[in-house]
Amino acid sequence: GAPSCSGSRSLPFEFERGRSVSSGDEDDEDEDDEEEEVEEEEMEGDTGARFGTDDGELDSDDDRERMINLAELTPYILCSICKGYFIDATTITECLHTFCKSCIVRHFYYSNRCPKCNIVVHQTQPLYNIRLDRQLQDIVYKLVVNLEEREKKQMHDFYKERGLEVPKPAVPQPVPPSRGRPRKVLGSVFRIPPELDISILLEFIGANEGTGNFKPLEKKFVRVSGEATIGHVEKFLRRKMDLDPACQVDIICGDHLLEHYQTLREIRQVIGESAVQDGLLVLHYGLVVSPL
Repeated sequence: GAPSCSGSRSLPFEFERGRSVSSGDEDDEDEDDEEEEVEEEEMEGDTGARFGTDDGELDSDDDRERMINLAELTPYILCSICKGYFIDATTITECLHTFCKSCIVRHFYYSNRCPKCNIVVHQTQPLYNIRLDRQLQDIVYKLVVNLEEREKKQMHDFYKERGLEVPKPAVPQPVPPSRGRPRKVLGSVFRIPPELDISILLEFIGANEGTGNFKPLEKKFVRVSGEATIGHVEKFLRRKMDLDPACQVDIICGDHLLEHYQTLREIRQVIGESAVQDGLLVLHYGLVVSPL
């Protein structure tokens, strides 16, 4: 009986011993965990010190400056007319395409369409729908080294060679703060009178021999009243082209030779849409020798 009793008492002893051993192991593991945490903190501190950050995080690419080759931006700052950098960058409000001011103004002497996308900028006065883009011009001057200085020198030399006074650059005046009632916002500088309700396109079809010398018509887009007659159009052509009195002007719309008394509104109503192109009444004119 004794062995069985001694054997039965050994279990609690072994259990307590095992529990004490396991608790000791847990204490050792806790100490190891604390040491590992300290080591990780030290490593994070070293990492932050190595890469120059306080929080131990790596610098992102967004925080670094990226060098861009000027050739990548060149297509966006070139005028498609002269193939040079923008000078006095001017944007068409209808399509937001930009050109040099002198280039687009010269282009609109002969056309009312955008040279890039071919939309109608304005039926008769395309210069109404262009605006200087000063912000874009400032960007161009900052990107292209010495461009502004070269342009100023060329302009200075141009005026000096011709004995003209060099124009002074316009200095924007500060706008004083408004007091009291808000100022009325002004509308567009350019206003088209409502009575000018017909836009015409004058296309030259040629001149016979003997009509003499004449000047080409500079602007072929005209906005007039619908009550204007073909006689008025002929007088306009004679004055602008400096025609000889012996020269006869024939004006045609479609297949119809027009008479002096016909009004433009009547012509548009009678001939219909075949006489209209992009909202313009198209009139062709030719010069012949008067039989009288």
